[in-house]
Amino acid sequence: MIRKKFIKATDTYSSFDNHVNAPYLRRSFDLDFVSEIAQVSICGLGFYRLWINGKEITKGALAPYISNPDHYCYYDVYDVAEWLVQGENVIGVLLGNGFMNSFGGAVWDFDKADWKGAPRIALELSVQGKGKELVIEADQSFKVHPSPIIFDELRMGEHYDANLEVVGWNIPGFDDCTWENAMLAETPRGELKKCDAEPICVQKIIKPVSVTKCEDGYLYDFGVNTAGVTELNVSAEKGQEIVLWHGELLDEGKFYNGNIIFDRPEFSYYHEYNQKTVYITSGGKKERYIPSFTYYGFRYVLVQGITEEQATLELLTALVMNSDLRQIGNFECSDETANTLFEMVKRSDLSNLYYFPTDCPHREKNGWTGDASLSADHMVLLFDVEKSWREWLNNIRKSQNDVGALPGIVPTAGWGYDWGNGPCWDSVLFNLPYMLYKYRGNKEVIVENAHAMMRYLEYILTRRNSDGTVSIGLGDWVPVGKAPDQYDAPLALTDSIMVMDIAGKAAEMFEAVGYERSARFAEGVYQDMRNAIRSNLLDHETMEMAGKCQSSQALSLYYGVFEEGEKEKAFQHLLKYIHQNDDSFDCGIQGMHVLFHVLSDFGQGDLAYRMITKKEYPSYGYFLECGETTLPESFVRKGVLEGASHNHHFQGDIGRWFMTRVAGLCVVDATHVEIRPDFISGLTYAKAHYDLPAGRVEVYWEKLGETYQVKVSCAEGIEYKTFFS
Repeated sequence: MIRKKFIKATDTYSSFDNHVNAPYLRRSFDLDFVSEIAQVSICGLGFYRLWINGKEITKGALAPYISNPDHYCYYDVYDVAEWLVQGENVIGVLLGNGFMNSFGGAVWDFDKADWKGAPRIALELSVQGKGKELVIEADQSFKVHPSPIIFDELRMGEHYDANLEVVGWNIPGFDDCTWENAMLAETPRGELKKCDAEPICVQKIIKPVSVTKCEDGYLYDFGVNTAGVTELNVSAEKGQEIVLWHGELLDEGKFYNGNIIFDRPEFSYYHEYNQKTVYITSGGKKERYIPSFTYYGFRYVLVQGITEEQATLELLTALVMNSDLRQIGNFECSDETANTLFEMVKRSDLSNLYYFPTDCPHREKNGWTGDASLSADHMVLLFDVEKSWREWLNNIRKSQNDVGALPGIVPTAGWGYDWGNGPCWDSVLFNLPYMLYKYRGNKEVIVENAHAMMRYLEYILTRRNSDGTVSIGLGDWVPVGKAPDQYDAPLALTDSIMVMDIAGKAAEMFEAVGYERSARFAEGVYQDMRNAIRSNLLDHETMEMAGKCQSSQALSLYYGVFEEGEKEKAFQHLLKYIHQNDDSFDCGIQGMHVLFHVLSDFGQGDLAYRMITKKEYPSYGYFLECGETTLPESFVRKGVLEGASHNHHFQGDIGRWFMTRVAGLCVVDATHVEIRPDFISGLTYAKAHYDLPAGRVEVYWEKLGETYQVKVSCAEGIEYKTFFS
């Protein structure tokens, strides 16, 4: 079992003012027996790559995990018996900064993190065979040396000087007598924990669709917005410096990365470093380079420092990476617009699944809680996120402070408790366990998070206004056509509804695991919040909610603010607001999450479909007119180069709507489904499938003249009911 004994190469660590090479670490040892059982346990802070006798065995990119090392120090375990030999063997490690020294995250105070320091490792090798045993731990007997990685930072990029490569450093027979000995490192405060989340792996390789010469260099277009790294393959003279800038937009045909930088004086380093690979050639051979300790969000790469002869399609390939998650749900219909939008949802999700859901793969790479909470409904329908979410929930619980509050990003160095959170964002603590319970039948995740959920409910009650409502955080973020925080739905409405919703979900979850007292408490919070909303934010005469907007009305209908006899009148106001806006949406992200489902609930699936797929602004179909291949953060007009991501997942709930409302595959729980299709005018067929724990459910409908034929297939152990309007 790995111990909390860490070593490092140097006391100094990298910054923008002082680049420190990523270190090589190696340990040679002799085996006088044949290994039968052999394991290496390694904790790399920040990231590591691991070799045994020159064979790389690292599980994937950015190993072992992205975490606050004051909370958890993650490690991985490898079986290595097959790579060990009698005689000399070598353990080789390359160590990057990762979150241990995330100095490019100054916007969120990562540069001031209490844990900040030189990267370090804890490692243990245990070998058994023929009644013998050998145990090696990371200590000062490890040898260290600067690697060719002369700069690495998770958000900013990586620089590599191939002239500094040390041939054979990780294989037997190498003479390391000139290398320094490792130093003992300070012991991190976090708990050692084996990483159970899926590794980050290369999923596909994309070749560029075009190369264009421009005044700044050569512009490579990979055809789709994605996340990962670029592989460079070049023949060059010694000392040629090649620079690769990665971005997702063009401005009048020119490379543009202004939307993914923070253009403020205190963050001027973005202009010099943002999403930048630098490679210095050694010459004399075909050279291949893939960054080790960073990743990028990009469609375009501006290449500088190459000749016209080198600017071929073969120079670069894109290695698309994400957590190695199994797709378990899918949708298709007769309209290619809808199919393309569904693919954009999947691509946006995967671009932001790097151990946990991030907000974007370029500028921030942060685990924004609200983004993940909003996407939970559709992500659990598309991907097997169970291990990924449970691991991140461990970190979310660790980030809960003494009073029960949560930060807006996890992991955090302390940023996000004063801004960027609130009930709509904090709901992640409830929504992730609830979705795993509902869709995957997992009750263990409820037990794991029950105490934290109770602490949060107790905390949020202390933040109520005098009228019983809550208004403390971010609300209906990025409303259409407005600044991100200029939403129409009052904060008291969105926050209070979200507290009501998470309390109701908590009551259901607590009941499911037999926590009766906690369930009664949560149910009481639910009723109190609902009463406060109805008393203070509802016009009982007109059935209009405060704000008198699409979001206010849709959220209140979706989450159950209205009594049964009030709903139709309330819905007519929502319909009025939509018609007044030329049958277009004008919600923020909270309203967008529920709007189309409410329309379907009231028999307006055709209207919802038109609002989504039409080509005029604002709509999702308009994204296609703008050439988008992933979902932008906000709805802006073509050519507006605002400071927002164009690869965000929290606008992706249309994926759930397509599956559950158009195809009609509605999961009730892990063993029950309902088939409730909206037979959309103009569609000739729609189909979806979902892999429940017991097996696959498939639904397919097609239009035959004036009638519809529906086919349903369910694995044994799954029950279904059909509802056709």
